[in-house]
Amino acid sequence: MKKNLLIASILSLTVMVVSGQTSQQPPGGKRPNIVIILADDMGYSDMGMFGSEIKTPNMDALALDGVRFTNFYTHASCSPSRSMLLSGVDSHLNGLGNMDEWTAPNQVGKPGYEGNLNLSVTTIPQLLKDAGYHTYMVGKWHMGKSPDKIPAARGFERDFSLLDGAGSYWDMTNFTALTPNSLYTEDGKYLTKLPKKYYATQTYTDKLISYIDADHRDGKPFFAYVSHQAPHDPYHLPRDWRDRHVGQYDYGWDMLRAQRLKRQKELGIVPDSTNLAERMWFVPEYSLLAPASRAVLGRKMELYAGLVENMDFHIGRLVQHLKDIGEYENTVFIVFGDNGAEGTDLAKMIGGTPGTRDYLYFASKWSQTDINAWGDPGSYVGYGAGWAQVSMTPFSQYKGWLGEGGIRNALIVSGPVNKRKKGSINNGLMSIADIMPTLLDIAGAEYPKNYKGKELPPMIGKSWLKVLSGEAESPRAKQDYLAWELFGNRAVRQGDWKLRWEFTPLGKSDWELYNLADDPNERKDLAAANPGKLKEMLALWDDYVKKNNVIIPSRSVFEGLYDQLPARFPVDPGYPPLINKRQYVPPKELMTNPKQ
Repeated sequence: MKKNLLIASILSLTVMVVSGQTSQQPPGGKRPNIVIILADDMGYSDMGMFGSEIKTPNMDALALDGVRFTNFYTHASCSPSRSMLLSGVDSHLNGLGNMDEWTAPNQVGKPGYEGNLNLSVTTIPQLLKDAGYHTYMVGKWHMGKSPDKIPAARGFERDFSLLDGAGSYWDMTNFTALTPNSLYTEDGKYLTKLPKKYYATQTYTDKLISYIDADHRDGKPFFAYVSHQAPHDPYHLPRDWRDRHVGQYDYGWDMLRAQRLKRQKELGIVPDSTNLAERMWFVPEYSLLAPASRAVLGRKMELYAGLVENMDFHIGRLVQHLKDIGEYENTVFIVFGDNGAEGTDLAKMIGGTPGTRDYLYFASKWSQTDINAWGDPGSYVGYGAGWAQVSMTPFSQYKGWLGEGGIRNALIVSGPVNKRKKGSINNGLMSIADIMPTLLDIAGAEYPKNYKGKELPPMIGKSWLKVLSGEAESPRAKQDYLAWELFGNRAVRQGDWKLRWEFTPLGKSDWELYNLADDPNERKDLAAANPGKLKEMLALWDDYVKKNNVIIPSRSVFEGLYDQLPARFPVDPGYPPLINKRQYVPPKELMTNPKQ
């Protein structure tokens, strides 16, 4: 018997060496499971332990059992963030230099701008699978639809995946004319129909639990990428989740931002000296709106809160199941949102992120008029810029832009790799690109120079293990920097300093310089007063462009907005009045007192 076991061990080791696997069983026990829980468009302050009134007990419990990170950066939109998460490589090299939907003419056909996770990079699941992990994915993919680009082709052993960037939570209805039906895969096969009683958040959780149960007795650890569709619009949710905050948000975004900031200070998320970012200039003061308008807008936030709470409930189901099967204590959880909160409403792009390409098709296909049907199949609800800035409290801007509100997010890490005090808060500078090297360290694996005959681009991330062990506050040295470019907007952060260039209407179409230690809400542009520091930061930007093949788009989705707009729009935070820099005057019919 002993002889047979010895032979089996030698054969197993031989297979690993020949295949190039680098699995290293850590001394003292089984390697931990790893669960990434990615929320789509969830804002910085939307979890209870980051200041929210929204009830998120399950994510809060993970926060109290782990560490919260307050200086964690993603990218500004869905697919660029996800590509960096899974590859550890900058988006301009991994294929998502621009979103597929918005590739500019001068980027077409260029390496790094394929609009999908290209084949020049390897992925976390590929390397962890080689290292002896089971690899599972459920939820939104948004990084390619061809057979060689779907999750099963990029290292996932089991998957149930929405390949599109968004869509109905109830069925296969998409909301673009280009692909009116959403594409799904399960275990690498394209689906023609969805399971009975399908509801995205619930079904994703059911599927993952079934995958774990099928394998967990074999002794191998697992990696699970839980890429929730929630709380991305449209706000679809079961009726019993829609009325848990009735009337709670009628008082509006101004007061709610102040309440969340107060709570963040009490929790220690932000310093006591922190002020709110200025309300974005095109978002009206809530008191200007008529009671009926406030009620309608409040209802949108009620549905958003319900969507977050429903997602949290299903996260709790997964956590409880891992406890029931004895896997919770040996599981690392990484929880965060993929970018800033979504500032558009009903696919309108003005002041928000891009969304108008299919608007006429979209408006004719989705019901938007019956408020009692909001949340049902065929309805479409988004909450707009005013509420998005609430989600990003205390910051300015949101998804698609490179203000702090577009790229900073709440991060929770818990599990056996965390040696810091449970429930503690860390302010070190962290990046979504750090997740790849961190997970490889956890798994005892290495990032190879070559994979399947191709030389790999270098990872830009830094492992968090020393931070989690308490040996360091940040994985970055003082000279290290982070940089971003998307839709022509661009930014660099080094230490406390941040350089950014953004198109109007949210930027100046010129370089701006901020000290985030003193001014986290980017209120005071220091470029003119600090020419030396401006020059240093511009040199970092040039370095980033050179190393990462950055091609500034020849056609921005934001450029020229002022010139295209009439003088006045209805008061709607998702369709705000960008009026050639003229003073905003709300339409009389929406004012509390039309005679004023």
